[in-house]
Amino acid sequence: MRRNDFVCDHAGKRTRYGYVMRTELILRMKQARILACLLCLPFSLHAQPPVADMHLHYKWTQQDVTSPVDAMALLEQQNIVMGVVIGTPAELALELQSQAPDRIVPIFSPYREGGDWHRWAYDKSTVARARTALASGRYQGIGELHVIGGFAPTFARAVVLKQLLALGAEFDVPVMIHTEFSRPEFMLKVCGQFPDTQILWAHSGALLEPGEVERVLAHCDNVQGGLGARDPWRFVNNPLTDDAGTLLPGWKALFLKYPERFMAGSDPVWPVDQLDRWDEADSGWQELGRFWTYHRSWLAQLPDRVARKIRCENAVALFGRTKQLKCD
Repeated sequence: MRRNDFVCDHAGKRTRYGYVMRTELILRMKQARILACLLCLPFSLHAQPPVADMHLHYKWTQQDVTSPVDAMALLEQQNIVMGVVIGTPAELALELQSQAPDRIVPIFSPYREGGDWHRWAYDKSTVARARTALASGRYQGIGELHVIGGFAPTFARAVVLKQLLALGAEFDVPVMIHTEFSRPEFMLKVCGQFPDTQILWAHSGALLEPGEVERVLAHCDNVQGGLGARDPWRFVNNPLTDDAGTLLPGWKALFLKYPERFMAGSDPVWPVDQLDRWDEADSGWQELGRFWTYHRSWLAQLPDRVARKIRCENAVALFGRTKQLKCD
């Protein structure tokens, strides 16, 4: 997710651009209703089947409150058997992997500090650094690359992005891209022009409705949709479920039609109203339970074979871990 953008909503409250917040009262009422529903679910997390988290961050702003040992304990608590980790800077993902080589999949992030989410696309050193990282054999992908309307270059001028996509194909690793536009045309150009690159579409377009997401999946078979931050606390105007926690019909139909094209994830960053603050640590890892309780609740509304693919099997297969890890 992007870190430091803000706009004012219709009530004048300062909020993050891209996470279009409602008025505080309405938002808190909605979240309280959903949380109440989740707390009533009749299961214990420890009894739940394993999950693969395709969207984890480990950042310099998280180190003070979450050590690598702490992170491993939190993954164990949630029965997360595999985690795709984006480090800021990239080396932090390797710190987590050193704790559990079979569990952690580090991917190379070009971000070294918070503001790099919009600078990377114009930085000529990005591609050389990514090549060096992939050639080391220590990283199994590239991302998360933010492409946000108003900040990113047009696709025609996205030279760095195109070179990274070509690099993904060269090293046969996926590239995680976060697009944030009101329409899917940018991603359609990306996946159409780079058919040999596996693309992890962070948040499945973030702002897009199921019908727009389906346009991309139908057009490009090299795109896997991520579902991190599609929850009641982040992309609040673009939910997977209604206020009672019931999976929306459009999303349910999409999951049933494309069960091998989606992956669940947590995207553990917190708080969401102002991230990477100089005076407050990011406590996102302490919210893992909240995020995965929500995802487990809507996954439970799908047929078992579909839920198993989305919660674990698709991500494990993409990163070639099927022999080491079990999703049952």
